Amino acid sequence: MKKLAIIVTHPIQYYAPLFKLLAQKIDVMVFYTWGNASISKHDPGFGKIIKWDIDLLDGYNYTWVNNTAADPGSHHFNGIVNPDLIYQLKLWQPDTLLVYGWAYKSHLSVMRYFKNKIPVLFRGDSTLLNEKAGLKNIIRYGYLKWVYKHVDCALYAGSNNKAYFEKYGLKKTQLIFTPHAVDNDRFAVQRTNEAVNLRQAFNISEDELLLLFSGKFEKIKDPALLLQAFINLGIPKVHLLFVGNGVLEALLKQKAAHHPGIHFMDFQNQSNMPVIYQACDIFCLPSKSETWGLSVNEAMACGKAILVSDKAGCAIDLVKPGINGYIHTAASITDLYKKLALMVNEGKEGLFLMGEHSKEIIRNWNFEAQATHIINYKNESSQ
Repeated sequence: MKKLAIIVTHPIQYYAPLFKLLAQKIDVMVFYTWGNASISKHDPGFGKIIKWDIDLLDGYNYTWVNNTAADPGSHHFNGIVNPDLIYQLKLWQPDTLLVYGWAYKSHLSVMRYFKNKIPVLFRGDSTLLNEKAGLKNIIRYGYLKWVYKHVDCALYAGSNNKAYFEKYGLKKTQLIFTPHAVDNDRFAVQRTNEAVNLRQAFNISEDELLLLFSGKFEKIKDPALLLQAFINLGIPKVHLLFVGNGVLEALLKQKAAHHPGIHFMDFQNQSNMPVIYQACDIFCLPSKSETWGLSVNEAMACGKAILVSDKAGCAIDLVKPGINGYIHTAASITDLYKKLALMVNEGKEGLFLMGEHSKEIIRNWNFEAQATHIINYKNESSQ
């Protein structure tokens, strides 16, 4: 591989470090198909305009592709329409394509056009965790089998993602493990004083425990389940911090009104997230559905114990029960309460040791591994 063209909708904090790393090894051009309007966009989940405060465009070549969609965005198939994309790709003359996501008109068109012309690598993190039986699923099965016929190699993120690709027709020789990753080094940098100050702002002493939920306040993330399990727990000197915004915000604050150990912070940008994680003792992700859950990677890089639902794609790969955290049954208040109690009973010392195990586990889930597997895909896919 000498010239890699990457097709992706918009700058994403979980991809940019990889692009920069790849650009140090091979010739890379990233084609952003949403167009430059995606730099600052309204996020309906958070209910506000989101513009990341870290540089997502540094260190690699990129171009904004003209998007002519009537309703531009990554929220639907016809939101990414690029009449000139194939022409631009042919002009740049890559020897390999890497496409992030097929469920956009232009991305699927590119996969179809370049199949059997140059190798088409694909990245997506879908799983089978929430698949339901029925006619719709039968139709979907046939359609996805057809979609993935246009892929030479799929870069699978973890065990659940691998099972998904296998179901939809990709052979083992077409599957390459490229671990889902965050910028471990950025999150691992200790910001102790700031973390202490954050706890003090909520009157949380050093010997007290802090549980953290960070993300969108929406039903699929199930923060209300965590709130109720915490209230049921009723243990003194244990606090719960919700960081984010969303449609459930008013409801959560109403239910938490008479519980002084429950705290809230608005959405926090990327540069402040390491401090948030480092201030907590347990990171909780109780989602009813989560293709992966990269916030778990972030918390683990900060050395934190993890409590995650079994519907998060990352759970079976990253969480070792009793070692660095626990996995609870999604939507089960009983099981969430049980696992939460187990972790709280570990105390500060036990949770610290769990966090140390988290750091060790997440060490190999990094961008260096991703870049190596992508560049060496020909050798790896033949094994």
